[in-house]
Amino acid sequence: MSDQYICVLDEGTTSTRAMLFTLDGKPSGTAQADLTQFYPRDGWVEHDAAEIRDRTLACAREMVAKAGGAERIAAIGITNQRETVVAWDKQTGEPLTRAIVWQDRRTSEFCAQLKARGHEEGVREKTGLLLDPYFSATKMRWMLDNVPEVRAAAERGTLAFGTVESWLVWCLSGGRAHVSDASNASRSLLLPLEGDTWDEGLCELFGVPITALPVVVDCAGALAQTTPELFGKAIPICGMAGDQQAATIGQGCLEPGATKATYGTGAFILASTGAEVPHSDNRLLGTVLTQIDGARTYALEGSVFVAGSLIQYLRDRLGLIASAGETEALARSVTDSGGVVVVPALSGLGAPHWLPEARGSITGLSFASSKAHVVRAALEAMAHQTRDLAAAFAADGARWRGIRIDGGMAANDWMAQDIADILQLPVTRPQFVETTALGAAILAALGCGAYGTLADAVSAMTGAADRFTPEMAPSTRAMRLANWERALAKV
Repeated sequence: MSDQYICVLDEGTTSTRAMLFTLDGKPSGTAQADLTQFYPRDGWVEHDAAEIRDRTLACAREMVAKAGGAERIAAIGITNQRETVVAWDKQTGEPLTRAIVWQDRRTSEFCAQLKARGHEEGVREKTGLLLDPYFSATKMRWMLDNVPEVRAAAERGTLAFGTVESWLVWCLSGGRAHVSDASNASRSLLLPLEGDTWDEGLCELFGVPITALPVVVDCAGALAQTTPELFGKAIPICGMAGDQQAATIGQGCLEPGATKATYGTGAFILASTGAEVPHSDNRLLGTVLTQIDGARTYALEGSVFVAGSLIQYLRDRLGLIASAGETEALARSVTDSGGVVVVPALSGLGAPHWLPEARGSITGLSFASSKAHVVRAALEAMAHQTRDLAAAFAADGARWRGIRIDGGMAANDWMAQDIADILQLPVTRPQFVETTALGAAILAALGCGAYGTLADAVSAMTGAADRFTPEMAPSTRAMRLANWERALAKV
């Protein structure tokens, strides 16, 4: 297998990619295509599932050709934006409506009703999750209630629900496989952390027909295979995980207590708890990290809804920058933010606050405030939000000893140093920061038999890292945190 590759399909929120990896973890090629974002109403975010399918296939075909043909691809690995729901018809194989994206907040009122009826504690005990629009089940219920085509398919018995990895496997397999790996399934509000399949009581609570849901499978193994006509030869699909779990694997955070933070569209921090099922008293989430040969490992998670999407907002909506690459130089061009504080609650506040109705703010503006001050304040918000989560993890008995960062924003040296300064902890960053895709490659390499254990695959396929240590004066840090707390209180 030494001359073969893993092809990873990395389904992000703003783009889809196919990436080639050698079996020792070296990146060998990338094809990428943007995904259209639809914002039909305040708080609504949608994708075109057919566009996801078509652009992913185009990127995959480019990488298969680059590898020298399908016979050079040992396996496909898939990692994806979690909680985004696709509804399609099992007979036609076509989407029935736009996908509802994980950022979408349209089900806030439904979640509030369930909380008022006293359901949150029972749901949390079973699933490790809170009643929030973030998760998949309420999106499924909304589609059933508001999209006639979805309701009609449910009545015919032809409705299929799934998150993005489930949709792609259906498409790649020609409709032969309707599956979801346990890490993605655990984000649905329908799968108990200690249960191997969907919970009938939870499906009844959310009004989701269990017959429309995929089969829950492992994260590595012979999960499905592509139809021969797609790439000229059938290719096994051997690895799947939600993006944050994949990044945790790509960072090598397998041992209990090992912690990673991914700064992509949102910011997501996971601390491995090993085989111990996590429970939080501070509004963090319990989630499945991996399921391999039916055995699960778990993680405690804190989710921030807006990170890289804030920089995209500054670029596309406010016109303050022409590219994300400008932010580091702008942050360094001023000595501080000039009192400007950005609270990036553009999609509500996630952990540990969980306020879906919150909205973003920029405070502390004066005539002395410049574009550079606002951009620096936006980057500072990443450290501030991370520090809020650090306090919640510590209160749950999972104090960080350090943190491993990745994602597109992590390439910014100024931001990496700022996180170390505000956390007062060492921060390490792999020299190859696309650890989400690498994690999917690791799972696929394990699943196709290239390695005997997940630990062996991680050891062989991960590389060197850079290190940032705290440098900020205590008085400066205290002033930053006080300004943040005041701005946060207003939101």
